[in-house]
Amino acid sequence: MKSIIKNLVIAVLILTGVNMYAQNNRDLDNFRQPDQRGINDFEAVKDNSTSNYDGLKVRIGGSSTLQFQALDNENSGVTPLKGIGSNFNLATANLDLDVALYDGVRMHLRTYLSSRHHHEPYVKGGYFQIDKLNFIKEGFAGDLMEHVRIKIGHMENNYGDAHFRRSDNSMSLYNPFVGNLIMDSFTTEVGAEAYYFDGPWFAMLGFSNGKLNQNVKESDGTTGGAAFLAKLGYDKQINDDLRFRLTGSLYNTGYAPSVYLYTADRAGARYYDVMQAEDASSDNFRASRFDPGFKNKITAVMINPFLKYGGLEFFGTVELTSGRALDEIDRRSTQQYAGELLYRFGNDENFYIGTRYNTVNAELAGGNDVSVNRFNVGGGWFMTKNILMKAEYVTQNYKDYPTGDLLEDGKFNGFVLEAAISF
Repeated sequence: MKSIIKNLVIAVLILTGVNMYAQNNRDLDNFRQPDQRGINDFEAVKDNSTSNYDGLKVRIGGSSTLQFQALDNENSGVTPLKGIGSNFNLATANLDLDVALYDGVRMHLRTYLSSRHHHEPYVKGGYFQIDKLNFIKEGFAGDLMEHVRIKIGHMENNYGDAHFRRSDNSMSLYNPFVGNLIMDSFTTEVGAEAYYFDGPWFAMLGFSNGKLNQNVKESDGTTGGAAFLAKLGYDKQINDDLRFRLTGSLYNTGYAPSVYLYTADRAGARYYDVMQAEDASSDNFRASRFDPGFKNKITAVMINPFLKYGGLEFFGTVELTSGRALDEIDRRSTQQYAGELLYRFGNDENFYIGTRYNTVNAELAGGNDVSVNRFNVGGGWFMTKNILMKAEYVTQNYKDYPTGDLLEDGKFNGFVLEAAISF
């Protein structure tokens, strides 16, 4: 018994010491803040001119989100929908570990503690970020590394800018609305990205293995293919009031056993239980999103303009993608367009109101041309830099789906309240 008590006391002291050390030293180099200060940040800032590094530093952070949902859904009635009402959804939570391993070398790891699809904890992914090569030799290639960054890991790939504003399970503070885009381009793959920053210009080239679920199993005589990523952008604070950013991104695969660019989010969509069949035996946790069904030879291009003048803010998405399912010969194409218009006001812009329109036009595998349209209007209040309260009205419509399809004349609409905490 004495041994057990002794071990418990030692464990508590160690954890308390790590926690105090981590929380009293929360500033990391080249790091996007997980609170209101990180709003409208995209790639983490690149600045080697100063350093906070004074030894191994562990930053323990996390997030939690709770929603109250009051949505209705309907369709043509040929295939009955599951009834839904008004109540709270499952609270979601993340745990983040960010570690300064050396001057200019940082690690990030995110674990989903609770999500819509998995109630048990599981690792989303992580990466190493290298902004200096001082671990080789002090000042090694210093002039070059003033401009260069390298990221390596099983990580969220930097395709497009929309993923910087999406809700990542409970990390929903960056998202001014509740849901992500209808066609949610987000994936985690093993790969590497190299960046070059030069004033307002930056470029990125990357490669990944194109696989969400990692394994060494052979399919058609190979363990898989590869995905190529590229990004070019311009981002400048022109004056105190005006900022302009424009980026173009490419994600391209050759052969790959199964690509998950639009189905990689294991946490699930943010509108719960909508558009589900009455006799469904399990939860379609990605319902409310659109999956074009591309699993092989995908070419996706995303263009994102961002403009902020004073408190007025616009963020846009133009996404053009084509590909095919594994059993298809001909390629199909899909287009997505979205625009967000926000006005932030109050002390430190701690209030905002805004609207988003999002539409997807696609050819289904069966040959039907369909569209899905969503309209959001809402607002938010940063009670503190770590606490955000949101409220929105959302309506989503499904057009031109074939007779008898679950989504024929489909629609859901209503109100959602969301409380987001991130630190």
